[in-house]
Amino acid sequence: MMALDVVTYGEAMAMFVAEETGDLAAVAHFTRRLAGAETNVAIGLARLGLKVGWLSRVGDDSFGRFIRASVQAEGVDCSRVVTVAGQTSAFQLKARAENGADPLVEYFRKGSAASRLAPEHFDPAYFLSARHLHATGVAAALSATSLAFAGQAIDFMREHGRTVSFDPNLRPTLWPSQAVMVEQINRLAARADWVLPGLGEGKILTGHDLPHDIADFYLQQGVRLVVIKLGADGAYYRTADGDSGMVPGERVDKVVDTVGAGDGFAAGLVSALLEGLPLAQAVRRANRVGAFAIQVAGDMEGLPTRAQLDALGQS
Repeated sequence: MMALDVVTYGEAMAMFVAEETGDLAAVAHFTRRLAGAETNVAIGLARLGLKVGWLSRVGDDSFGRFIRASVQAEGVDCSRVVTVAGQTSAFQLKARAENGADPLVEYFRKGSAASRLAPEHFDPAYFLSARHLHATGVAAALSATSLAFAGQAIDFMREHGRTVSFDPNLRPTLWPSQAVMVEQINRLAARADWVLPGLGEGKILTGHDLPHDIADFYLQQGVRLVVIKLGADGAYYRTADGDSGMVPGERVDKVVDTVGAGDGFAAGLVSALLEGLPLAQAVRRANRVGAFAIQVAGDMEGLPTRAQLDALGQS
């Protein structure tokens, strides 16, 4: 079995991006791309030279074949992606936003093959082949069985001495209520080593407004590192050992598509920490990878290669 640096799991979707602005109902032309929080991170890590594996389930349909081929083409191991007969793959429609605004996205994922991921699909040997697990709140939100899988994966990796990063990646529409979302996401976050909320997410999850207080909320539960994404302002980090700091954001000429910025941030941070970079330098890389992502249309198309970072002296 291949030795992996990082393993992740979750749902990827075919995404149809509007070629013109306006109401999606009136748009006639779309471009097909790939979407998915976990696969965005996996692809970002693979482009930076890490060995990454992705566990998932897809339907026996054209979308499923497209998803598998797209992720494999990026060098991500898909040997644990199962094609399930009689089940469907998810897709989404994404509006074209103007002036760097967050685009409207409509999802068609209920009952998809990936949403039926369950504890019996967990592969201990495959997960143990990796040094690190990256998990998000999206995969946990898809169903009761996927939530159980998330807890199992995180606990298993921690029990076996692996590190775990967790991005809350809140999707309120996937949860029965905000109260349930907050409770379940915080339960998962408290079991991770590194927690990566956005500032708005942190406010919802902890009830605190300041990055320092949001970080302390998780550190007091045993988390080792909290990095809070502050958008254009950069990121704030705080560790269980008391190290903390602010890393300014990267200036970009034009924001094209904000979706995927947080996933790029996660790829930059995880790659740097696994390489042993100092924390402030790791957060700086995370900001830079996120900045690459927002300058290109698509969720992961703008994620840089190692060569692109090296060319700018930003590895």
